[in-house]
Amino acid sequence: MDLKVVGQRTKSAREAKNLTQEELAALVNLSPTHVSVIERGLKVTKLDTFVAIANALDVSADTLLIDVVAHSVTGVTNELTEKIEKLPIKEQKNFIGMLYYQIDIGMW
Repeated sequence: MDLKVVGQRTKSAREAKNLTQEELAALVNLSPTHVSVIERGLKVTKLDTFVAIANALDVSADTLLIDVVAHSVTGVTNELTEKIEKLPIKEQKNFIGMLYYQIDIGMW
C-alpha cells in the first residue's frame, strides 16, 4: 500500500474542510505531529484512527483509499460529484446530459 498517496488524500480532504493539522488532531484525539506523520505517509494508522479521521473529515474510506483499493467506486463517485458541483448550473446540466448519452449508447 502506498502510504504517501493515502496521506496526500487525507491532507487534501483536511484542506478541503479548511482545517489545520492542529484542528484535525483535536477532533480525533491525536497530536498534530501524529497527523503530520500520517499525511506524509510515514506511518500506518490503526483502523480506529483511520475511521476517526475519515469521519472527522466527512469523507468515505473509499475517498481516502481510492488509489490503493482495487474496487473503490464510492471515492471516484464522490470526487466526480465534487468537481461537477463546482461547475455553473448550465455546465452541470450539459455534463450530466452528455454522461447519460454516453451510458445510453453503450460507450463504456
